[in-house]
Amino acid sequence: MAVQGKKIALYVLVVFVLYVIITDPAKAADYVQIGFEGISSAAKAIGHFMTWLADGAK
Repeated sequence: MAVQGKKIALYVLVVFVLYVIITDPAKAADYVQIGFEGISSAAKAIGHFMTWLADGAK
């Protein structure tokens, strides 16, 4: 039963994403850019943390 719910939720999410892309491509591009900036920031933060650990956590 839970698998059925996950499939329905995934289907609804895909339909919503396609709707946003079709109705407002510029806004969809902004969302993608925001997402990639967030991923980039997180990767940089992890890199800084690992460097800090490698330097002896000083």
